[in-house]
Amino acid sequence: MPLISSVWFRRSSSRGNGSTSNRLGGRLARTGAVVTAGMGLVAGLALAGGGVASAAPVTCVSPPLVNDIQVSDTASCGAQAVGAGRSQAGAMESGTAVSVSADNSYTNTYANGFGTALGASRGNGQAHAYALGGGIARAGAADGNFTVAIAGWGAGATADANGVDCMGTLSFAVNFTNGQFCIAG
Repeated sequence: MPLISSVWFRRSSSRGNGSTSNRLGGRLARTGAVVTAGMGLVAGLALAGGGVASAAPVTCVSPPLVNDIQVSDTASCGAQAVGAGRSQAGAMESGTAVSVSADNSYTNTYANGFGTALGASRGNGQAHAYALGGGIARAGAADGNFTVAIAGWGAGATADANGVDCMGTLSFAVNFTNGQFCIAG
């Protein structure tokens, strides 16, 4: 019995020495590094360009419309907001972007170069999905979650409450609420 109590004492006393703040600082540093890398990825892809097709850009916003759908040549977008939600979607160069939101949440999607971006949020969540140059990105957020998914050419990225997933090169996903992230490059 004294062995167990001494092990317990060492464990409980080591918790109070600031190791929690060290872990939090480490998490914040890693999250900052991931965000910086993701921003660099987006900037690089934007400079490199996406697809071959050239369709006029389309932008869908809800509200003021409950369900805004726009098509221009090969680019298309759709935005739907229910209640106090706000949705915005944009596409060009054969991209398809769809945003859906409800209950005071916000969703933003953008796709170009044959890319597909899907985003959905509810319950004060924020979801951002960006498909650049042929990627597939999906972001979902609920109950205050904040998620970002970015997919480049031939890649896929998913960020939601269940976790994050990056497939192929040039993909990035993060859930800022629980600190999960992935990057493939």
